[in-house]
Amino acid sequence: MVTSDQRRRQLARDKYARQQQRRAEAQRKAKRRNIVIAASLAVVLAAGGAVYGSVQLLGNDTKDTSKGAEETPSGEPAMSIEAQGTYDMALKTNEGDITISMDAAKTPRTVNSFKHLADKKYFDGTKCHRLTTAGIFVLQCGDPEGTGMGGPGYTIPDENLDALGKPGADGKVTYKAGTVAMANTGQPGTGGSQFFLVYKDSKLPPQYTPFGTIDAAGLAAVQKVGAAGVEGGQGDGAPKKPVTIAKATVTAK
Repeated sequence: MVTSDQRRRQLARDKYARQQQRRAEAQRKAKRRNIVIAASLAVVLAAGGAVYGSVQLLGNDTKDTSKGAEETPSGEPAMSIEAQGTYDMALKTNEGDITISMDAAKTPRTVNSFKHLADKKYFDGTKCHRLTTAGIFVLQCGDPEGTGMGGPGYTIPDENLDALGKPGADGKVTYKAGTVAMANTGQPGTGGSQFFLVYKDSKLPPQYTPFGTIDAAGLAAVQKVGAAGVEGGQGDGAPKKPVTIAKATVTAK
C-alpha cells in the first residue's frame, strides 16, 4: 500500500523531472553556484597574525529536494499566513532547542515559505551542514541533502534588506549575534530553504534577508557549536559538533 508520504515524495520527484527540462537551458548558461559559502573564504593572514575572511552565504536552492513540499504552479507557495502576525519557528535539535521569532509584517513571503515547509516536515531530520569561524560566524541549515546543494525547487524574493542600516565604506552591514537570515545563490531574489544563524556579530553585504531573531537559550546552544569549531580545524566546513534538526514547527504567537 502506498502511503501518503510516499505519494508526496513521488509527486515531488515527478515535478522535479518536469522542471529539469525547463531549467536545462538556463543551467547551461549559468555558472556553477552550488557551494553554500563561496570559495571566496580566501583567508588572508595580515600583519600581526590577524585573520581576514571574505565570505558569501550561498545556497543552491533551485535544486528540488523537496521531501514532499508541494508548490503552486508559479513555484512559490501561496500565502497562507497572517501578513501582520508574528510567528515562532521552533527547532528541536540534538544540541538544544532553538526558537526563532519572525515578524511577518517585515518578511511576509519568507515567513510564509518557512511555515509551508515546516508544515510539510521539510526540515525534520536534516543537518546544519556548514559552520564558519573566520571572517563571519554563522551556522547554516535548511538543506535536506546536508550538502549545501539542496532546496525546495522554488525561490522567494529578498525582503527587509534595509533593516540593518546603511552599509559602511566596505559595502557591508553588521548582522548581529542572534540574527537569522536567508542564504541565496549570490543573485537577488534567490532565497530557498537554506538559512544561517549568526552566533557572533558578522559583517556581510546587505543581501541576505534578515527574517528572525534567536532566543537566548538557542543562541547559547549555537555559540557552543561555534566554539567547538569546524572539522579538520578549518574556518569553514562541517561543524565538529554535528547539529541535526529533529523537528521544526512554525506557529503563530
